Amino acid sequence: CHLIHYLRLSHHLIVLNYLICTFDKLKSVSSEDIKITDAVFDGVEVRVFEPPAKGDESLKRSVVYIHGGGWALASARTSLYNNLCRIMAESLNAVVVSVEYRLVPEVCFPEQYHDALRATKHFLQPDVLAEYSVDPSRIAISGDSAGGNLAAAVCQQLSKDEDLTVRPKLQALIYPVLQAFDFNTPSYQQNMNMPVLPRYVMINYWIDYINGNYDLAHELLINNHTALNVGRALSFRARLNWTS
Repeated sequence: CHLIHYLRLSHHLIVLNYLICTFDKLKSVSSEDIKITDAVFDGVEVRVFEPPAKGDESLKRSVVYIHGGGWALASARTSLYNNLCRIMAESLNAVVVSVEYRLVPEVCFPEQYHDALRATKHFLQPDVLAEYSVDPSRIAISGDSAGGNLAAAVCQQLSKDEDLTVRPKLQALIYPVLQAFDFNTPSYQQNMNMPVLPRYVMINYWIDYINGNYDLAHELLINNHTALNVGRALSFRARLNWTS
């Protein structure tokens, strides 16, 4: 993948994602247990998993799920996330909306966030919730890794949106990417060379996400990208005490 990138034949992340999807031949098929449909919410593709009605329950709980992959890889349609969302829908008896946001390098920050936010806000409309028989008071938002980053950002924005009549009840983040201020936290140091995500690879994902320059990777590695004693960064100092 990196050789192809070096030869300027394609971006290495496009090639890697192509390989992932090529070897992942799962075809999503609805069953008696879970109905699976693809839809578009405010211009954003989503995959919806609906369990059958049980007993006298008229409205179901729901989960908006945002997949991981460094903002650049994977898909709501790959077997990993398709199976995860199917299991969630079945075990929770919940309508699961899996967001198919656009990826790096097609788009960079903040477009992934905007896609996730638009799809979630569309789903939270009362008429859309009614269409899927979702209880407005029992909606969660979740995501893993880079998807956890997007889920947290979307949740923060929704909490401040005064025009919304429905907001998520619960936020569930799975090993989320939460900060790019410090790449020398204890966990980064302890796991700096651990597969499948060594520290330098995580830094490269951040650089790709913000459409930065790989020449800056070393500066990020030694935290030269943040000056904690200068100007506006002072207000963040208390948040970066990783020993407490």
